[in-house]
Amino acid sequence: MQVPPIFMELPLDDQAQELRVYFKSLGAEISEEKSPKGIEDDLHKIIGVCEACFKEGNESEIETVLNDIVSIMILIPTERAENLILAFCEKLVKAPGYKLGLVCLKALWLLFQSLADDSPMRYHVYYHLVQIARNVDQVKAVYSGIDQLKQQFASFPPSNEQMQKLLRLLHEVLLSCKQGEQAAAVMVELLGTYTAENASAAREDAQRCILAALADPNTFLLDPLLALKPVRFLEGELIHDLLLVFVQDKLPAYLHFYQNHREFVEHQLGLNHEQNMKKMRLLTFMQLAETNPEMSFDTIQEELQIGESEVESFIIDVLKTKLVRARMDQAGRKVLISSTMHRTFGRPQWMQLRDLLVSWKANLSAVQDGMKTVAAAQMELAAKNKATLAH
Repeated sequence: MQVPPIFMELPLDDQAQELRVYFKSLGAEISEEKSPKGIEDDLHKIIGVCEACFKEGNESEIETVLNDIVSIMILIPTERAENLILAFCEKLVKAPGYKLGLVCLKALWLLFQSLADDSPMRYHVYYHLVQIARNVDQVKAVYSGIDQLKQQFASFPPSNEQMQKLLRLLHEVLLSCKQGEQAAAVMVELLGTYTAENASAAREDAQRCILAALADPNTFLLDPLLALKPVRFLEGELIHDLLLVFVQDKLPAYLHFYQNHREFVEHQLGLNHEQNMKKMRLLTFMQLAETNPEMSFDTIQEELQIGESEVESFIIDVLKTKLVRARMDQAGRKVLISSTMHRTFGRPQWMQLRDLLVSWKANLSAVQDGMKTVAAAQMELAAKNKATLAH
């Protein structure tokens, strides 16, 4: 996000007085006179009424005014500007409407970029930036991934509690913006901030993590969640049992769980049974595909409990996910599978990968030996041709 720099030649107190006059002209309850207590008190009073421009000014004018406030604020030593920065952030978060929200997002981004890399206030400004980004559906403008997030605070990392609070907000915002994959990565990062000693305190986060992963129609690799310490503390509880079904079992196991715990699934967790069925059918097909390079339509119909007329459309849906690479033989009423993503990746999968790499290495060696033989034959032929020409 690019924000034009603000250049002002007037002394700070004169700049503040101009802003006082401007807000007074909008009907705000503020004096036009400079404060005898100095620029910080001036700025405190200006920020206190700055929302007056939201009602009266156009977007360009509002952006200029907010950037003027930022240009003054960043010249005040950070330790004395903390309350001013927080008050300014709170005002901008409450800006109504999409267009005003974009203006406030730009102004707050300018403030964030203007603060020193080791300023503890960068965390608070960024937290409010994410809130505004949610309001205007612009989260991609302020967040592009965990690595970028950590880089933002490399010089002055937030406390563990602050980072947990920020990650919870990001998870919520990313889910609301339908960024399920990013949201899942954020939640895994959040659960990773808990240690073995305090993992039991992460119950709510762990439950939220599992629920979000199960509800997201594009999340299929659920096995890594089982290794997270806070998730382990839920072993034996219904939500953990349900997660295990999605990680390792087939459709009949889910239907059995649902029949016994329908109230829990639909009302306590708020999950949609039909969406669960759709995901479990995909996961079941993936598991079958691991050991069956060829599957008949009859097998698919029986295993996934779908009608004969639904088989082809289901296969098309599977191929769209790119979880499985296959070719449908409609005449032969079967599916030929070339590869599939594994639902779990344990010792058997590592052994399979090792065997593939060993085979690949052997094939490369054979190719290399073949190329050497060809090269030697070519060199021998060239030498013979040269000798013949010489005679």
